[in-house]
Amino acid sequence: MTISAAEQAVLDRIDEKRLIELTQNLLRAEGQNPPGEEAATVTALSDAAVELGLDVVGSAVQPGRDNLCITLAGGNGPGLLLLGHTDVVPIGDGWTKDPFGGSVENGRIYGRGASDMKGGLAAALVALAALRGVPLSGPVELAALVDEEETGKGIRSYVGSVDRSFLGCITAEPTDLQTITGARGDSYLRVSVHGRACHAGNPDDGANAIYGAAAVVAEIERLHAELAAKPHPLLGPATWSVGQINGGTGGSIVPADCVVIADRRLLPGESPEIVLDDLRSRVAGLRLEDRGLSVDLELPMEMPAFETPADAELVRITDTALADAGGPGLPLAGWTAACDGGFIARDLGVPVVVLGPGSVTTQAHRADESVAIDELLTAARAYALTALRLLG
Repeated sequence: MTISAAEQAVLDRIDEKRLIELTQNLLRAEGQNPPGEEAATVTALSDAAVELGLDVVGSAVQPGRDNLCITLAGGNGPGLLLLGHTDVVPIGDGWTKDPFGGSVENGRIYGRGASDMKGGLAAALVALAALRGVPLSGPVELAALVDEEETGKGIRSYVGSVDRSFLGCITAEPTDLQTITGARGDSYLRVSVHGRACHAGNPDDGANAIYGAAAVVAEIERLHAELAAKPHPLLGPATWSVGQINGGTGGSIVPADCVVIADRRLLPGESPEIVLDDLRSRVAGLRLEDRGLSVDLELPMEMPAFETPADAELVRITDTALADAGGPGLPLAGWTAACDGGFIARDLGVPVVVLGPGSVTTQAHRADESVAIDELLTAARAYALTALRLLG
């Protein structure tokens, strides 16, 4: 599609210097989740939006943890939602750059959250600024939410309070500038095995909770193998992965308790409650009570999957806008990661795509995380063009 003169006028207002400076300011706003330190990033983003003349509304999710809605006003019709999160994962080890420095080297900006996803937030905000004064049929809203990296408190609060309708949602997560039309969901399951402690010199006097947990882990591994035989055509199979085991108090004590934390990736239409019930049934089949053990199962976190048809208007407009903005020309694809967009699709019934600068596979959650400046520019241009063509 050819870029019109009116569209080019908007693209010409996307300021590379402002985009770099905004990304740097967001990266220099220190904070990690856990424990949940988004406040500095929220303040930096809010201040920038106010300076650009946009409407800014904050809403408390928890003390010191505010969701932020930044809106470019439009007509009375449904709008376009740009979705992001203000939390970043902990720094971790292995950095050779300042993780909160925002340094620029060889066309890349470095810092924790550069790809995931402060760069995406900066690109979205600059796109909104470029659209000021353009008549649109509905508003464009940037929702910057807390706690995406942990239990999703921000998105749950947002979908429970949103008071406007949207034609579509672009989640600005890092996709290497590839239009993503579906993403797996995620859930965490906590399995607590309870036994009876005793002296390890007479272990049969107790009930070893770690042995029971080991049986549960083996069952989860079997479940994972079974799922591999039933892949989704776009997203691949659902998966199980045990990520944590904690139990026991000392080598000479038969452990009374052991906790297993497992990650279960979800496919579109899968209910985490059914996943929980299935695991409960499989654990019951282990008959751990015959060994003096009991088991509690919990679902502390769930994030739904989604899939938007490839021929949906949002997909067509966004992918064409990306191509016209100078994107890499990658085909439509699915995503093995999970994101807040699943809640928008499930709870609000809004079509969703994921599209953003940076890489979830080579940059996110890693030491020396970075994002390319030219990807930030392309993303901002794509967001602006999508808004123009969806709401023009």
